[in-house]
Amino acid sequence: MSLHVHKYGGTSVGTAEKIKGVAKKLVQEKKSTQHDLVVVVSAMSGETNRMTELAKQMQRSPSAKQMDVLLSTGEQVTIALLCMALEELGQEATSYTGGQVKIVTDDAHGKARIEEIQTTSIQADLDNNRIVVVAGFQGVTASGAITTLGRGGSDTTAVALAAALKADECRIYTDVDGVYTTDPRVEPKARRLDRITFEEMLEMASLGSKILQIRSVEFAGKYNVPLRVLSTFVEGEGTLITYEDDEMEKALISGIAFNRDEAKVTLAGVPDMPGVASAILKPISDANIEIDMIVQNIAEDKTTDFTFTVHRNDYEKTMQILQNICAELGAKNVDGDNKIVKVSIVGVGMRSHAGIASQMFTALADEGINIRMISTSEIKISVVVDEKYLELAVRTLHESFGLSGE
Repeated sequence: MSLHVHKYGGTSVGTAEKIKGVAKKLVQEKKSTQHDLVVVVSAMSGETNRMTELAKQMQRSPSAKQMDVLLSTGEQVTIALLCMALEELGQEATSYTGGQVKIVTDDAHGKARIEEIQTTSIQADLDNNRIVVVAGFQGVTASGAITTLGRGGSDTTAVALAAALKADECRIYTDVDGVYTTDPRVEPKARRLDRITFEEMLEMASLGSKILQIRSVEFAGKYNVPLRVLSTFVEGEGTLITYEDDEMEKALISGIAFNRDEAKVTLAGVPDMPGVASAILKPISDANIEIDMIVQNIAEDKTTDFTFTVHRNDYEKTMQILQNICAELGAKNVDGDNKIVKVSIVGVGMRSHAGIASQMFTALADEGINIRMISTSEIKISVVVDEKYLELAVRTLHESFGLSGE
């Protein structure tokens, strides 16, 4: 008998009525397909934020360990309610917290990584025709301490369970009906993709697409777990995320991602000598600030302008650090801009087609959009442009690469 792992996010189980709706959906699928079903659920929408606010009322900076104990209760509520709803429909079900399953993680509270999953109990329940409901987002250390996997961690729980149980498919149910060529709120002509590769989805997730957690896509690709994104509320086949095949190679560009949370900083007139890049970037890294794109321009006077991007929330802190570095290195000045965005095209077709970058740059130039920075990989080209051009850039590239399918 085939096995499917389902995951339902907070919006899918946000009310008692929605939980009842999920239960009906599961019972119908089990009857019509005879699939064994393991279901991973998140906390009801809003619960994590509510508990975080409660914690702040108790302690200015709550410990990560106690936050894990608190936040893990959200999913415990959902698994119990869903099992009740299933039993009310005559379907036997068993609920498990992460600790009861023995989803063993490291001890990095708030962002733990899964090390092992024990599946014996789950398999016994499946053999007895029960639907198994597991709390997402959580696990335990080898010593039994409760941990959480970070925001969106229920996706990772579902994929990890699917890998451990050798499931035929892992289905992520959410409030969208699949992966689109770009955000339909920016480009109404955006089209739902029937299929996309793990590589492309990983790039889309890292570049700003919020549909799936990056770690879950990495996990699915590593263990070859077919992953499908579907809507809880609208019937349809969704989008299958899988390995590249001959049919998929025909697509030149699969999607356009963008990120509004970008800021650019420049340290100008830095002496061009060995060790300068390290002297600039190490203090930034020590401040736990992640750096994205980097560009270095060398001038005739043997100085260099060193430019890089950071998350917009880290802009002010980065500028303060660079002011100190500027004086230490004898650079000319520090400049910054937090009114920029990153727009990226993604597609495995780039491997076998020339002229993609030229087409992208020409399309943007024809609309008067100036490119401030460029970054490339094997299947991605990203550009930084002024924030005011975001929607125009996305729509222009969507049309230029024929993604609407019209």
